[in-house]
Amino acid sequence: MVEALARHSMVKASASGWTAVMSRYPELASEPIVAGWAHVGRPLIVRRPACSDTAGMIPLGLPLPPSHGKRRIAISLAAADIVASAPPPLLADAAATAPAAWRETIDELLQVLPETRTFGSLAWQYLTGLPYLSNSSDLDLLWPLSAARQGDTLPSDIARIAQRAPMRLDGEIVGPAGGVQWRELTGTDQDEVLVKGPTGVTSTTRAAFLAGHVS
Repeated sequence: MVEALARHSMVKASASGWTAVMSRYPELASEPIVAGWAHVGRPLIVRRPACSDTAGMIPLGLPLPPSHGKRRIAISLAAADIVASAPPPLLADAAATAPAAWRETIDELLQVLPETRTFGSLAWQYLTGLPYLSNSSDLDLLWPLSAARQGDTLPSDIARIAQRAPMRLDGEIVGPAGGVQWRELTGTDQDEVLVKGPTGVTSTTRAAFLAGHVS
């Protein structure tokens, strides 16, 4: 199951698994919002493993809303303690949660690629109902590189929309080997790009990545 869970996947922990997590991280158990997180059905996000993570465990993140310090909490779970998993939400589904000023930009993004997903503040507010969005929030997105023609046009389409967007557009274009920060793919003067995969970072050429070739 560890291999099957892509980075940015949203997962839910079992009650017993979350109790075990709180036992391992007693400093977190003293915070009511964290202690009750899994018990009210809120998700966690799969992240890349760190040196301090236990081998064989699934590395997960829990970003708290600004009202609780905007902390990014790193934990890990055994595969058996994960009861559900799903990709991050579609931008189209989360759009109604977005500020009104974002709607035109979101509509343009969806016209370019309806399968676009979101994983940042907008996603967390949509999934939890907690107030993650602020006036300084970015719109964090994942663009799946699923069609051959997208490699030719997707980075420039995103750049065109980003130029006049009222918020910063952040995120990755995702191919078979992992994700590349979209701005790295907009120029022609930098041939090598960094690909963030499930277990680490590799490099490949811009052309190979956009063609969908696995590094």
